[in-house]
Amino acid sequence: MSKNLNQRVLIVEDEKNLARFVELELQHEGYETAICYDGRSGLEKALEEKWDVILLDLMLPELNGLEVVRRIRPVKDVPIIIMTARDSVIDRVSGLDQGADDYIVKPFAIEELLARLRALFRRIETEDESRAQNQPFLRFRDLVVEKASRMVKRKGEIIDLTKREYELLVFLMENINMVMPRDVLLEQVWGYKSEVETNVVDVYIRYLRNKIDIPGEESYIQTVRGTGYVIRN
Repeated sequence: MSKNLNQRVLIVEDEKNLARFVELELQHEGYETAICYDGRSGLEKALEEKWDVILLDLMLPELNGLEVVRRIRPVKDVPIIIMTARDSVIDRVSGLDQGADDYIVKPFAIEELLARLRALFRRIETEDESRAQNQPFLRFRDLVVEKASRMVKRKGEIIDLTKREYELLVFLMENINMVMPRDVLLEQVWGYKSEVETNVVDVYIRYLRNKIDIPGEESYIQTVRGTGYVIRN
């Protein structure tokens, strides 16, 4: 259950009983959820906040599901699963052509929806890992890491980092928006586990901040009290 913590799901569905049932099941699995009952408010919420996946009905009041997908896609690449009673081939093709990632026909078993969510997140994780391995650059706002040359720049200015500082920064940038506990950073960057030595992480984070941060501006590396560190969009 804990593996789904912090994964946010927006449910856009005008059948209130179904929406509430899906919400309760997802919350039981550890997902964070929100519900919108019409297409226009669903579109607004989809664009205003960060979501890991959107569950979207096609037949919605005010704005239909296909139009919602069409308006989201130029702005966000958030995964979208369409939920609808319309199961004809043309309906499925239309939804996927507009940019939806998957399609589930109502009525559906909640186990099937949960399985599709797990499969979707597995695929995204695999794609992210592949991109991270093959990506020659890492970029966060004006901070750039050139992996081939191990060069770090901010606003075009080269930043001189030690080997450990560089590896720490790369690991955080490869895991944007994921809070990294100190023991995980210690294991991944230093190569060993030790509860006693996790303070070394704090020391190196301080070194790194002193080099990459701009005085007077918020640090790109955020502290999550009692847990660890994160670079967050």
